[in-house]
Amino acid sequence: MSELRYSIATGDWVIFSKARARRPHDFVQSKKDAAALPEHSASCPFCPGNEAKSGASLFQLTDKGAWKVRSVPNTFPALSPDERIDRKTDGFYTSMGGFGHHEVIVESPRHNTSIALMSDGEVEDIIRVYLSRYITLQAVPGIEAVTIFKNHGPMAGCSMAHPHSQIVATPVVPPHLRGRIALAVNYYEINGSCVYCRMIEGELKAGTRILAETEKFIAFLPFASPFPFIVWILPRRHMSNFSDMDEAEIRDLARTLKHILGKLYRGLGDPDFNLTIRSCPAKAKENSFFHWYLIVIPRLSQPGGFEMGTMMPINTSMPEEGAEFLRQVK
Repeated sequence: MSELRYSIATGDWVIFSKARARRPHDFVQSKKDAAALPEHSASCPFCPGNEAKSGASLFQLTDKGAWKVRSVPNTFPALSPDERIDRKTDGFYTSMGGFGHHEVIVESPRHNTSIALMSDGEVEDIIRVYLSRYITLQAVPGIEAVTIFKNHGPMAGCSMAHPHSQIVATPVVPPHLRGRIALAVNYYEINGSCVYCRMIEGELKAGTRILAETEKFIAFLPFASPFPFIVWILPRRHMSNFSDMDEAEIRDLARTLKHILGKLYRGLGDPDFNLTIRSCPAKAKENSFFHWYLIVIPRLSQPGGFEMGTMMPINTSMPEEGAEFLRQVK
């Protein structure tokens, strides 16, 4: 009554439990009791007129003197450019100063919107700010990796209602990304090709997990999805680093992302989710083995003791059924 699936790109085994299986409609969220947000909040530091509360813009896009998207320092940063970067070793123990950068990207002047509800042009502006700050931060001396992420809703760790994303530049490559790169290198050495490029070919051939096909991007629920309704968005062109996108790809990514988040919004009742861009570090910016991608993880389930103890997920939703459900959402 169960099936185990292996992901060659992530190295994960996932258990699909048919005995615990839930139909796609079972994951629809109910937010009828949630209070409607105002377009502007006097107490929100990200709303227009409250810029002094969030700090001076590090970068912004404007229209007729008003900002459309802005990047500001995080008020409670995980890392700081003022910290030292030197490492200390004491026997088995190694530490270093909390050097890095932590910014907030305010996605819109409107307090009560989200990417799923924005225009194509508004989402393009967000991607352009992502790209600008990514390029700037990965060039900072001492920075090894830059991570762009978005938390939407309290289950995803979001504490501010105003639509925003975050970007963190770290002096080390995060272990999760390091592991993905190692697997990609190993696959390339054995097969002479990018595992993500082969994944794109395989998903297009199978067709059952595809959510969107555009000229520049493909979106699908992976074969070994560790959680329900996870979506990967990959560029068709081999690119190891997020900064390699051209203008046509920026526009296409914006439309694809809005399309996918719109389907989740309408089909699953605006679920909480985490969004992350996984990209090769700047020092290995151009290579044949890694392929950057964007991942959306709806927070529709909680890991239990087995998952936490083994790091082997149990998914109660087959990705083929989830993809079919979302394809029907208008």
